[in-house]
Amino acid sequence: MIRMTIDRRELADFLRRSRERVRPQDAGLPAGPRRRTPGLRREEVAQLAGMSADYYIRLEQARGPQPSPQMLAALARALRLDTDERDHLHLLAGHRPPSPKLSASLEQGGTPIATAGDHVAPGLLHLLDQLETTPAQVLSDLGDVLAQNAMAQSLLGGVCTVSEHGRNVAWRWFADPEARTAYPPEEHAYYSRLHVADLRAAVGRRSGDPAATRLVERLRGASEEFTELWERHEVAVRRHSRMRVAHPLIGAVDLDCQVLLAPEGEQRLVLYTPPPGTDAGERLALLRVVGTEQFTPSS
Repeated sequence: MIRMTIDRRELADFLRRSRERVRPQDAGLPAGPRRRTPGLRREEVAQLAGMSADYYIRLEQARGPQPSPQMLAALARALRLDTDERDHLHLLAGHRPPSPKLSASLEQGGTPIATAGDHVAPGLLHLLDQLETTPAQVLSDLGDVLAQNAMAQSLLGGVCTVSEHGRNVAWRWFADPEARTAYPPEEHAYYSRLHVADLRAAVGRRSGDPAATRLVERLRGASEEFTELWERHEVAVRRHSRMRVAHPLIGAVDLDCQVLLAPEGEQRLVLYTPPPGTDAGERLALLRVVGTEQFTPSS
């Protein structure tokens, strides 16, 4: 058995080297005219990973606490690490690398199919950043927001936190009343059924996965509405839908939600596009201008 211990010195060096390799524009951030060091600033990595700047700075100074696997997953996304680099990050932090999840379905010959998990490939992150005029997110099949571009953050808010369920759209919808304020009250019932039916399909595919079971148990304990809908056993994978967002800066905007499934089936790219014949495109263009300042970190 290999004893897992944190190597703070090597972890700090790897974080710093990885941060210096990421260009701001690759992470969806403006390059800015005055940068004394290559790559991202420490504060920018912290913002992209959804953690405090002080916490991240202490990690780079080799004096921070042992980061959790959730923290490491967030850092891997922020630093655009590939799978090998992500595993190395976990080992330096004293954790076993996340093993590929196995789907309940089998390939021919009975070989389990490895699925994507929470790690977002750098290529998909690059695609997010190229969609400068279109809000886009990468979600897990359970509804965890794994990554989003600047437009999605401006439109829908920052939900890529490192807490287990804080980034989950179903948890926020049923456990946080503030999450519904941006949507018309007459459409709340529709969105509730949409979230539950999609989650039911994902839980069925995962067949007893602990993370899925834990999420459902927490939702049942937090929301009577969720429990009532869950017991209906409605199943529907979300592939496309229409939504209306009441944004404080650009007003109410209708959007088409197009869901593109990754080959593994556990991650999906969600695009929020303006319906033809509406002024949603103009409103998104305005949001791109007024939302940039909110997303840009202070120097």
